[in-house]
Order: sequence, then structure tokens, then C-alpha cells
Amino acid sequence: MAALLSLGSVAHAEEPGPKAISLADALTYARANQPAVRAANARIDAAKARAGVPRAQWYPTVGTTAQLLGGTANNTTGSYVTMGFMDIPRIGGTRAVSPSSATWAPSASTFVGVGLTQELFDFGRIAAQTAAADLQVDVARHTADTLRLDVDFNVAEAYFAVYAAKSVLTASEGGYERAKVHRDLAKAGVEAGLRSPIELTRAESELSHFDVGRVRAHGGVSIAQSTLAAAIGSADPAVDVMGEAPSAADLPSLEGALTNAMGRDPAIQEQIAMLQAQEQHTKAIGAELRPDLSLTSTFSGRAGGAAPSGNGDSPPGNGFLPGVPNWDVGLIISWPIFDGTIHARQQASRVEEQVQREEVALAKQTLRANVQQAYVGAKVARDALPALKQAVDAAIANYAQADARFKAGIGNAVELADADALRAEAEIQLALGIFEVARSRATLGRALAEGL
Repeated sequence: MAALLSLGSVAHAEEPGPKAISLADALTYARANQPAVRAANARIDAAKARAGVPRAQWYPTVGTTAQLLGGTANNTTGSYVTMGFMDIPRIGGTRAVSPSSATWAPSASTFVGVGLTQELFDFGRIAAQTAAADLQVDVARHTADTLRLDVDFNVAEAYFAVYAAKSVLTASEGGYERAKVHRDLAKAGVEAGLRSPIELTRAESELSHFDVGRVRAHGGVSIAQSTLAAAIGSADPAVDVMGEAPSAADLPSLEGALTNAMGRDPAIQEQIAMLQAQEQHTKAIGAELRPDLSLTSTFSGRAGGAAPSGNGDSPPGNGFLPGVPNWDVGLIISWPIFDGTIHARQQASRVEEQVQREEVALAKQTLRANVQQAYVGAKVARDALPALKQAVDAAIANYAQADARFKAGIGNAVELADADALRAEAEIQLALGIFEVARSRATLGRALAEGL
């Protein structure tokens, strides 16, 4: 079984490795190709497009229509209000009739026209709506900044995880090679009659144990490389690191870190922008009650087949030929002085403003807690590193003594195996400790928004 595992490891080592990339290039690639970043940028573009909608109210509206209508034309002096759910034809140009002289015979009417309306002055209504839409673009930008920081952190964490996995593999390979040498020494000693057979069986067991460990370590490197590829948004199944691991940045002062974080954290800026957008939305709703001045102009041709009122002439074509021309130009001012629905919407928006204010306070409190926790975590990881290095030095010295005793014949396989296992474990813990220093510093950098 150990031979099969060993052959599998050799075959794996001969395979071409994944391409290597520096941390700076990995971050640059992720910011350009990570699907999450591209989706966030697309949301910014969508917000910009929506912000252009209220501005479009300044553009003229031009339309044309052609109508052919058949129906009765029994006119009277009754008045009515046109409803949005019902089309009521205008028949005011025909003669008035009594109910007894009304007829059910239809008359044709035609109409062809081109019209234009243009906003002239809106008393700030469009400007208020535009400002609210522009602030939504700011919200989308801060959301994208938050996501980009998350992507940067994921890339950095995955990048340092590859180094950690490789260090674990190195420690596992070292343990395997040492165990192999011990097995060979034990085998030679047993064959020479200088050692008990249990020495060889124990050495074989330790060799198998380290062989399994190095196989798993190889798998850990492959998993870490594939995680890095996914973190940067690469189409390759795996991406490797380049050169030595970058050293972690020094820790800033906690007070200065908190001050800087409060000023540039995108999550807080997003909540502030959402509050400002809600306040502007409240103003935009209120602006709907302001007057509106617009220009209207129409050029049309029409005709009706019904008998006109008084002594008017009937146009040729019995209403099927719109040959009677008309044009008009006018100024229209409208003023919705009171609308209960608008007032209710404005009040609801003011309540939403308070919700956003509470969200800003919550974001600040959350950031303060995250920075403090990340700072403590980074400090603990950094302070523990010297002890981990000392443990490795002690384990190496202990192994050297056990190895010398074993070779001199005064030590046994159990003593040597324990020393070897202690050394391998210390080296693995040091690798994990170095990774924890880098990861915890990246976590603090994420909380401080250092990447912006």
C-alpha cells in the first residue's frame, strides 16, 4: 500500500504544474475578471442609466396619430369628465338634437395629427428627482467598493493558503524521508541481529503514517491552488504562487486604525449614501406638488360626416377624408395644489429616513467591533509566532538527540518515532502560524478598507 501511494506521489510530481502568479498580479486580475466584481460594475452602469430617466423629462415629446371612427353623433350640452379607463369621443362640433330626433345611424370621423410638448419650467421637480437618482449611483459605487474589498481579502487569504499548504507538504515530505531512513536502519539492524523485529515493524508503521500525511499534503496544495484560481476568477483549474511569501504589513495603532476606518469604510459610506438618497427622495416626492409649465403644439387634419351645427359646411368625403386643417400653439400651466396620496408617500419616506439613520449607527458599531476583533487577532497571531519558531528549534534539537541515540544503539524506535512526530508537528504548526499571521493581517486590512 505504501508503495502504491509513493508511486502515485511521483506521478503527481511529474505532472506540469499550474501557472504561477504574484500577489499583486492576482489582485489586479481578480479586480478585472472576478464575476462578482464585474456584476458590481454592471450594477453601477444600471444605476447610471436609471439616473438618466428623470433628466429625460426635459426632452420634447413628439407623436403622431391617425384615427378612423364610426359612431353616432347625437350632440347635447351635457358635460362630462374623461376617465382614464374609458375613451369618450368628442362630438361637440355636431348639431344638438333632442331625444326624439336622435338617430342610431353612424357617421364617419377621421383625424390625422402631429403633436409636440416641451417642458419649460418645472419649479425644481425634475432636479429633485435627478438628485435622488444620482445618489443611488453613489450607493451602487460604495456597494461595489465593499465587494471589491471582499474579493481582495479572499484572494489574499487564498494566496497565503497556498504557501501554508506547501509548507505543510515540505514538513510532511521531510518526515517521510526521515522515517524512510529510520526504516532502512531498523531493517539493517534486524537483519544483522542487532535489533528486535519490533523495531522494524514500528519503523514501517511510522513510514506508512508519514506517507499518508504527505499524500494528503499534496492534496492540500492542489485544493489551495484551485481555491486561488476560483478567488481570482481564472478559467484555469489551479493557479500557483510565485516566489517567497510576501511579509505581513506592520500593525497600526488601534486608535488611528479606527479613525481611518470610520472615514473610508465603504459599508458605512453606502449607508450614508442610502440615507442621503432617502432624504432626497422625500424632497422629490414633495416636489410633485409644485407647478409645471409646458409648451404644446399640434398640426392636424380632420373631418366628420355628421351634420354640423348651425349653418356650417359639411366637408367632402363624408368624414373619411381628413382634409380640414388646424394648428395650435399654447402654454399650459398645471398645479396639483393638494394630493393626499403624495402627502402620504412623503410621510412614509420620512419614516424610512429614520430607518436609514439607525442603519448608519449600526454599521459604525459593527465596524468598530470588527476592527477591534481583527486587531486583537492579528496581534495574537504575531505574538505567537516566536514561540512557534522556538518550538521548531527545540523539536529539531530533540530529534537530533533521539536520532543519535538510535544510531548508537542506545535508543529505540519508539523514542525516535516520537521525536520525529514532534518535529513534523512543530514544523506544520509553524507553517500554519505564519499563515495565520498573514491571514489575520489581511482580515485587519479588510476591516480598515486599506485597499481603497
